[in-house]
Amino acid sequence: MSEDFRVLIVDDDFHVAKLHAAYVDSVAGFLALAPAGSASQALQSIHSLRPDLVLLDVYLPDASGLDLLHQLDVDTVILSAASDAASIRVAFRRGALGYLLKPFTAESLSQQLRSYARYRRILSQPGNATQETVERAKRALIPGDVTATARPRSATEAAVLDSLEPGEQYSAAEVAARVGVSRATAQRYLSSLADDGAVDIQLRYGSTGRPEHRYGVPAGSGAPSRR
Repeated sequence: MSEDFRVLIVDDDFHVAKLHAAYVDSVAGFLALAPAGSASQALQSIHSLRPDLVLLDVYLPDASGLDLLHQLDVDTVILSAASDAASIRVAFRRGALGYLLKPFTAESLSQQLRSYARYRRILSQPGNATQETVERAKRALIPGDVTATARPRSATEAAVLDSLEPGEQYSAAEVAARVGVSRATAQRYLSSLADDGAVDIQLRYGSTGRPEHRYGVPAGSGAPSRR
């Protein structure tokens, strides 16, 4: 991803919103915007800040998040303690891409965000999508449901995957040096591998500047699949 996905958190509990913002900022490729504490504030923020993704609570002081969802023309994931089946069905019927029940861990939200990033990358490819692309995008939205693809890999893509040692994290520049390709080429193949679930993306914070994206084999996957 060339730019971070901008995320608006809509939650009337300031402390919860701040915690969720920290979760968002810890995920590579995502940036938390100033949270909104009500439906009216959310509409104003969406109009002025143009987020890529909204993380929306159901219980808001001035309206139901489910009613607000019906008005939004932006990708939205519900983060709520509303666990009744009716609310969940309404959320999906009105266009929610995901539904995460509170309380949840930082890793649960991280998985949801990484799934969203895969979904966006899959649908950002040039040209018209095939039905296979549509199905891949749908599967990508389900955290933990994306497994390394069995599709044939090019020699360069296989070399990029082979260069990632389990338990280690690498920058795109380091992968490029290990494989003997340009950084842009390594970045392109790493993004494709991330779409398929074969590679995870993490952040490493330095003393100055923007955090660096690091790539590695997903935990528990064993040796990378190279075919």
